[in-house]
Parts: sequence; structure tokens; C-alpha cells
Amino acid sequence: MGLFERFLSVWVALGILAGVGLGLAVPGLFQAVAALEVAHVNLVVAVFIWVMIYPMMIQIDWTAIKDVGKKPQGLLLTLVVNWLIKPFTMAALGVLFFQYLFAPWVDPQSASEYIAGMILLGVAPCTAMVFVWSQLVKGDANYTLVQVSVNDIIMVFAFAPIAAFLLGVTNVTVPWQTLVLSTVLYVVLPLVAGMATRHLLQKKSARAVSDFVAQLKPWSVVGLIATVVLLFGFQAGTIVNKPLVIVLIAIPLIVQSYGIFFITWAGARWLKLPHNVAGPACLIGTSNFFELAVAVAISLFGLNSGAALATVVGVLVEVPVMLSLVAIVNAWRPRDAA
Repeated sequence: MGLFERFLSVWVALGILAGVGLGLAVPGLFQAVAALEVAHVNLVVAVFIWVMIYPMMIQIDWTAIKDVGKKPQGLLLTLVVNWLIKPFTMAALGVLFFQYLFAPWVDPQSASEYIAGMILLGVAPCTAMVFVWSQLVKGDANYTLVQVSVNDIIMVFAFAPIAAFLLGVTNVTVPWQTLVLSTVLYVVLPLVAGMATRHLLQKKSARAVSDFVAQLKPWSVVGLIATVVLLFGFQAGTIVNKPLVIVLIAIPLIVQSYGIFFITWAGARWLKLPHNVAGPACLIGTSNFFELAVAVAISLFGLNSGAALATVVGVLVEVPVMLSLVAIVNAWRPRDAA
């Protein structure tokens, strides 16, 4: 493990501090970068995520994709957790914390909006960052691709009905531009680029692919840190102006993340999944498709709503929490799987 990977948590912590500091020092710069978006998808963040996931796309062996169907348990576990468990536990935790435990500090209107934002996060399983987490736990790249692809297909049909049911509204409009553009930017294009790169490298030598990926790994971490700096820089003012609200929203989101992780891990142990399938399955269920959640929250409740704020807090919480879960998965890796 290289210097970047060994001290990843330190670099992320420094990235968070740098993001908040720079966001406060030069807010105009971050506002300009934030404006570079199409359908609520920030193009600069998209570039950095590309840098993160491109190395993993190169590792995908298309000749092995067909073998995923021989091991359907991991895929089934991911789908059950993402669509039959996660949205409903998120809604339940939102109600528990904001209608009961935090009721003395939050007015009812704000509480209902925070719950709505949490629900939108719970109904939007992650697409792009999953490839990063899978790479960090040495997950099966081929299996991860299939898990993400099937999730994206189901999201097209299931997101709006589940969100409408849990929110108690009927006018949930799926921002198709955000959904389609994110899938193309974060899955289709890097996948095509990875396939082309792998094809060219394999023509050179058997080791060319692994050698090239090893050279790219530090840049993958750089992409992650740059993304962290941007995300925290975008929200620096909110972090400083509403620290108590952010903490209150973060608590149930963190509880949800660890709860879903351990539920999925227990399921993986019960199904006796190999570690390189179990690890990514747990992380896919835990992380969120925050671009989609933010876009829907803004369209339904407004840019300055509590729902939009809750989805943004989900973004801020995700990276540190996911890194801690990556550490747990790696610590639990069997010796024969190292």
C-alpha cells in the first residue's frame, strides 16, 4: 500500500479543513465552480470522480462478466438492502429523531423537511463513488459493475414510486436529465474509456494493465481529495452558520449508514459471500446518489429548504463515514483473501 492509500484518512481530514477554509476565504471562486453544472450535475466534480473511477474501469474483465450470473447471491443482497430495507429504515430514523428525540430543538415544519431530505437520500443508492469504495477494499470490479448497473436500471422505475409513498406526496418528478447525465458521465463514458484502454494495453503485454493501473492509483486518491475539498468548500458558509442543525441532521444519517452496513454484512456472512463481493455489496447499500437526491429536494421543496439542506449534509457526512467503513471491511478481510 502506497503513501497515499496508507494515510488516506489524514488526507481526507486535511481536504475537509482546506475545503472549509478556502470556501470561507474565497467564496466567489467556489460559487463560480458550483455554477459549472448541467442538470444539477457539477462538471468539475464529475471530472474528479472520473479520475477516481477510471483506474477501476480499466480492471474490468469483460470475459469474466458472464460469470457474475453464476453467483447471484451478492446481487440479490444488494437489491434487497437498497430497495426493500434502506429507504424504509431511513424514513423511520428521520421520524424517530426529528419528531421525537430532537423535537425540543427543531420546529415541526423544519423537522418534516429534514425527514423529507433524508428519505430522498435513502431512495437514491450510489452510482459513481461505489467504484472508489470497491477499489479501496479490493472488490471484484466485474461484480461491482453489474451491481451498479442493475441498481441504476431499477432506480429508473422505483425511485419515484418509493419516494412518493414515503413522502406522502404524489407529485415527485424524477429529474431525468440528472439521472441520465449522471449515469452517462459516471458509468458509461468511463467504462468505455476503460474498455478501450484495457484493449490497447493487453496488446502490449500481459502485465501492461496492472502496471498502468498501479501508476494511476495515486491520481485516484488525488481525485478523491479534490472532490472533498470542493464539496466542503461549496458548503463552507452553511457549515459555519448552521453548525447545530448540521450536527442534528448528521446523527441519524450516520446511524443509518452504520446500521445498513452491519445489516448487509450480516446478510453477506449468512450467504457466505466471498470477501471481494461482500465488501462492495455492503458499501453500495451504505452510500448515496447525492446528485439525484439534491436535485429532487430542490425541485420539490426549494433551494433554501430543510430538505435540500439535509441532502447536502448527506454529502458532507458520506466521505468520512465511508472511509471508516472501508477501514472496517479491510480489517475484516480474511488472510487468504489479502
